[in-house]
Amino acid sequence: MSDSEPFETIPCSECQAGKMRRQYITYLTWLGDELVTVPDFPAWVCDICGKREYDGSALNRLALILSPNAGKPPTKFRKAHLRRESRKASQPPRTE
Repeated sequence: MSDSEPFETIPCSECQAGKMRRQYITYLTWLGDELVTVPDFPAWVCDICGKREYDGSALNRLALILSPNAGKPPTKFRKAHLRRESRKASQPPRTE
């Protein structure tokens, strides 16, 4: 990185003339029929043609957050837990 260019840039794959710089922009996506907006989302934006390439790791994290199973235990654990709970419910209460 040189003193004249303090921010990392990469050549634009679309126009080949511009330089893509990391910026934080608003990401828009549809989730079913709901529009989801994510402010301050990391992306590479070309200074000439405006092409946007979103940060891959940020997209992966967003996909995990928006997943219908987000916050739920893994399926394997859920099924085992439900089996234990159903066994407990079918057994008569213990008396001492």
